[in-house]
Amino acid sequence: MVTTENRTLALADADIAYTIRGPLPPTGDVPTLLMIGQPMTSEGFTDLAEQFPDRTVVSYDPRGLGASTRRDGSRENDPRVQAEDLHRLISELGGPVDVFGSSGGAVTGLALIAAHPDDVNVLVAHEPPLRNVLPDADLAARADHAVTAAYHDRGWGAGMAAFLGMVTWQGPFTEEFLAAAPPDPSRFGMPAEDDGRREDPLLSGSSRAVSEYQPDVEALRALPTTTSRIVLAVGEGSGDTITARTTRATADLLGSEAVVFPGDHGGFMRGNPLNPGEPEAFARRLREVLDAAA
Repeated sequence: MVTTENRTLALADADIAYTIRGPLPPTGDVPTLLMIGQPMTSEGFTDLAEQFPDRTVVSYDPRGLGASTRRDGSRENDPRVQAEDLHRLISELGGPVDVFGSSGGAVTGLALIAAHPDDVNVLVAHEPPLRNVLPDADLAARADHAVTAAYHDRGWGAGMAAFLGMVTWQGPFTEEFLAAAPPDPSRFGMPAEDDGRREDPLLSGSSRAVSEYQPDVEALRALPTTTSRIVLAVGEGSGDTITARTTRATADLLGSEAVVFPGDHGGFMRGNPLNPGEPEAFARRLREVLDAAA
């Protein structure tokens, strides 16, 4: 039987909530598998973590999100700050770990392995949204700012519809895309009415440091056996969406090729009405990649 335990790591300016599934320290020679997202919290990895009953899996809530608190006077979700939190967490866990980071968590993973390479055995970075690696970075930035504007002007439904329109767009962004009317929230089953809230970490702009993060390519390329320690992962169903393109472009910068995983950007999660994931197939692929890169 797999046990689950919720813990808190107390830092000077934050309390980091994390969840352990399985024994700690891990049994045998298999390292702990750390699963990280941003702004997605620990609960987003439940389906995937359940596919690894044979090893210790840890997931966490980034500072200020979910059950984690912060006292640093900031609302910005900065991957460099999160990487330092993870460095402390990995020390608490007892040493180097394997890391699966998805979306913003993949960006944090890249920041972590660049700053603290001895913390990570293998990093699987799944679709990091690093827009500055794209040739159309300026247009992508304008699309991102349009999402934030829609959210602040008309609320969550309008902002989320604009976000989904951006992340499902195939290929480079164009002036025509930017000039088009924003999608109707009903197209995605979203409410059109404004609930008055403006603190969503995905839509408000508080996570823009993630998409604007500049990976330290020199440091990453200098890691021993970089192409085995860092694996860029792209969903087979992601096509030419922005996160698929940023993944392939990042792999190019590191002198490697993106590895294909089942599903799309959320391929490891069930319950998405637009694109339901297959955590079983995703976990099998993740096991293969971790084993090959070990």
